[in-house]
Amino acid sequence: MKIEAIPAEATRFKETELGPLPEEWRVVRLGDLWKQGILWIKNGFSQGDFNEQGSGVPHLRPFNVNEWGEISLPQIKYVAPPPDNSPYWVYKGDVIFNNTNSEDLVGKVAYFDREGKFVLSNHMTIVRVQDSKVLNGAWLAKWLLHLWYQGFTQTLARRHVNQASISLARLRSIPIPLPPLPEQRAIAYVLRTVQEAKEATDRVIAALRELKKSLMRHLFTYGPVPVDATDRVELKETEIGPLPAHWRVVRLGEVVELRKGTVSPAEVPEARYVGLEHIDSGEIRIRRFGKASDTRSAKAIFHAGDILYGKLRPYLDKAALAEWDGVCSTDILVLISTEAVDRTFAAYLMHTDFVLHHAIATTTGVNHPRTSWKSLSQATIPLPPLSEQREIARILRSVDEHIEAEERKKAALEALFKTLLHHLMMAKIRLPEEFVARFAEATP
Repeated sequence: MKIEAIPAEATRFKETELGPLPEEWRVVRLGDLWKQGILWIKNGFSQGDFNEQGSGVPHLRPFNVNEWGEISLPQIKYVAPPPDNSPYWVYKGDVIFNNTNSEDLVGKVAYFDREGKFVLSNHMTIVRVQDSKVLNGAWLAKWLLHLWYQGFTQTLARRHVNQASISLARLRSIPIPLPPLPEQRAIAYVLRTVQEAKEATDRVIAALRELKKSLMRHLFTYGPVPVDATDRVELKETEIGPLPAHWRVVRLGEVVELRKGTVSPAEVPEARYVGLEHIDSGEIRIRRFGKASDTRSAKAIFHAGDILYGKLRPYLDKAALAEWDGVCSTDILVLISTEAVDRTFAAYLMHTDFVLHHAIATTTGVNHPRTSWKSLSQATIPLPPLSEQREIARILRSVDEHIEAEERKKAALEALFKTLLHHLMMAKIRLPEEFVARFAEATP
């Protein structure tokens, strides 16, 4: 879809309480539309008997609205269904508004575009368009999302212990601009198209991550051979399962060594600092870091090419290959690969079940479970010849690079969505008249 937007200079503006807006746009309040019967607004209901087994009907809660104005269902819970005539049913086309949440999340909003029966919790409000000849529900959801991004919705909240809430009266006080209906539909369509592109990218990333998991199992069982050639690989039974006959089984400590040495942050204030929070689970690349000057207490020293392994809560599966020198938390083991192992292969090896399960089994402590190098070094691992190690690392790195490219695409789409949301809602850019004309009917 390619649309040439109209610059703001081509529009005649008038001053409003929301700032300069096109002359043909009106500014009203949600309460005005409610009084006129254009909107129906109702809070959800409180239901304490939840279950996660799918008994009853899905019960939407604040967790089910994400920051992009979308319904998300990974933490869905179920309740007994209310009567068929209950006002708490959610219908396709409703706008879902979080009326109670933490201070930064209260006012999150989503457009409900799903099929099926759902009910709403009392921490949420249904805003339903009853006269679609005046107002488009998808556009209204995007306007409220814009206000949340701008921080306006949060200013309406009353603060309580650990949460904030927005009353129906305050919700009805929210001002909204009303472009002509075709323009509302066109704006909603453009923004939804960007969201769909982001969602498609999310699905590609998820599929690539699943591919990587499958590849890890395949490569560390059969080696770098095509999936359809595994029957030609001569296997042998080992203490860690079947492996190619020419591979060795060794202890981790035979091919990886512990780097020792700490330094005070005051001695290296400009050094890059890596904490566990900077390492992504299951990934070998470090994408974030801090500064040593922002930390206290002694830090471990690492160099480019070292492997940083999170010994605290090892079930989080944090291990990365350093691409530069720096310092790190002492809850991170700094490991050096020997000549017997390729460093990139070793970094991926730290994410295999051979190491992960051993690390989890050797943790001590209840509140802060940790493994140790003494324990971890005894993990039994497969060791292919160097040439196969490098090929395995190359294959996995190519998948990671593909994932990183898709993540950059996703980040660009997210930035585009936020920019378009602001500029279209405030008429800083306008959609061309011939494009808007396609939305004169409800279904363009």
